[in-house]
Amino acid sequence: MITRDKTESIVEFILDYAKGKAQGAEVTISASDIATSRFANNGMTQNQAPDHVLVSVRLLKNGRQARLSSDKLTIDSLRQLVDDALTACKFLEKDEGLQALPAPPSKPYQKLKHYDAATAQLGPDERSKAIKKIVKIAEAHGLSAAGVISTGSTVLTLANSKGLLATHKESTAECSITMYKDASTGWAKADFVRFDQLDFEALAKRAASKAAANVNPVEISPGRYQVILEPSAVLDLVGFLSYDFTATSHLDQLSCFQDQMGQKVLGDNISIWDDVADEQQAGTPFDGEGIPRQSIQLVENGVIKNWVCGRRSARKMELKPTGHGLSEPCAEGEFPQNLVFAGGSTSLDEMISQTDRAVLLTRVWYIREIEPKGKIVTGMTRDGTFLVEGGRIVSAVKNLRFNQSIVDLLNNVVKMGPSVRTAGEEALPAVVPPMVVNNFNFASTTTF
Repeated sequence: MITRDKTESIVEFILDYAKGKAQGAEVTISASDIATSRFANNGMTQNQAPDHVLVSVRLLKNGRQARLSSDKLTIDSLRQLVDDALTACKFLEKDEGLQALPAPPSKPYQKLKHYDAATAQLGPDERSKAIKKIVKIAEAHGLSAAGVISTGSTVLTLANSKGLLATHKESTAECSITMYKDASTGWAKADFVRFDQLDFEALAKRAASKAAANVNPVEISPGRYQVILEPSAVLDLVGFLSYDFTATSHLDQLSCFQDQMGQKVLGDNISIWDDVADEQQAGTPFDGEGIPRQSIQLVENGVIKNWVCGRRSARKMELKPTGHGLSEPCAEGEFPQNLVFAGGSTSLDEMISQTDRAVLLTRVWYIREIEPKGKIVTGMTRDGTFLVEGGRIVSAVKNLRFNQSIVDLLNNVVKMGPSVRTAGEEALPAVVPPMVVNNFNFASTTTF
């Protein structure tokens, strides 16, 4: 990983070299040393430990801005990066919404507990031991295991010619497991900032139990069903709402919540925040321009309360930036990266035992938006779809395709469990609960 001294010397050199050549200069240095250990067919297949550093320079000149990036850190390369960005400015159109670079914030950035030295320094031996635990459980169930364990850290430094300097260091640990035998599969995944938060045996047992139960699936007719959504299924569905909570999507007339600020749009039991400081969350305390990231309530008991704003959209809407802006220039403007849903008190087991008839979804995949204004998505179930009758799982179900409005989904939640940090495949990790949802629309069946 790049040292702090090296980072500071790069920042100092670029800002000094750009002085007098542009009206403003911004430097972003992102580094990562995330190592991965992959396994398949109950054996290790790959171990890699890349070390990446990327330097990005944004220059403002004569009403124009340009950003260029490079992974070359020599003095000549950094000098060339600045010169090329200056040249790019000459050929770009003026940016009518361009603002001067922000000054340092009046208060220090909030301190987040998102770094664990032991996780950042973890080696392949520890990941190998975890994989052995996973494989042992797979073999005990007569299954094969495949997946990945990754550990490491990231560092982000942002500085500009106004004197702003922001640095954030974060560790990460992730595990994804698929268990399988013939066409029967089960899956589990988790993502945390500390390696010791990963319970590999629990994840492996969960994936194994799904695969073991996912045999001889029955076919059920398409239609509207009550469903029990496990947290990963919830995440990969509700994650499609993220951009709809941005000021830019409102300005561009793209939000499914267009002109509904202050109105009740979702169910009474739905409250959502974007909060990087939540104890289960991860992320930086500043946004792509160095603005402090705020905790924002997006929905309160179904009522749309706020948008997240970058500096550009905030000025257009006469609001204050919330610290969610993406690195300029960027057409998307901003993004809520730390969603937290209020949960309930009903456990997943209780959801099953209290249900007369429902379809239990372990996860969903291959989701695509088909009607943005209504936020209708299509996708399929995967790795464990089960029929619940009389308070128990009675059989596996052949996978189903769904066409479902996420807005309608969040108006039909009848039960929720405690919210937990959840990892999926279609959305950033978030804090979401399992849910029981009425009138979920399955559009067609499949053959597997």
